[in-house]
Amino acid sequence: MEHKQPTIVVDGDACPVKTEIALAARSFRVPVVMVSSYDHRLEPQEGVSVVQVDRSSQSVDLYIVNHISKGDIVITQDFGLACIAIGKGAVVLSTRGEEYSDENIDYLMERRHEAAKRRRAGGKTKGPKAMNSDDRERFQQKLTKVLSNLQEKHDI
Repeated sequence: MEHKQPTIVVDGDACPVKTEIALAARSFRVPVVMVSSYDHRLEPQEGVSVVQVDRSSQSVDLYIVNHISKGDIVITQDFGLACIAIGKGAVVLSTRGEEYSDENIDYLMERRHEAAKRRRAGGKTKGPKAMNSDDRERFQQKLTKVLSNLQEKHDI
């Protein structure tokens, strides 16, 4: 059975590591699809195509869910999207290089739920720290490792 080449599919609206994704993908000759709403202007480049969808709150997520396949790599900060992508057999990475998996997604979803309850009750929660060069390097290393492992397994 022939194996489909993986595609890196990016939740592009607020993705801070677009450059790192494009560089890693080019070195492994893996196509990238950046998905964003019309509110965010992204430019296609070598190996990177851009899909723009309407601005409703779940349009990007729905497009990604409907277009990924087993073995694709999804880059997102959205735990809900990550959960569905894992269920479809995708490898899912955060923009900080954390791999979402069956082992950690329940905990992350529960943490998100608790924070939302706290905010609804008038409490405050901290947002993520600002991205720094260490975060970008960690992300690039993790993506390179994932691509390398896929290359070994499937000769991409």
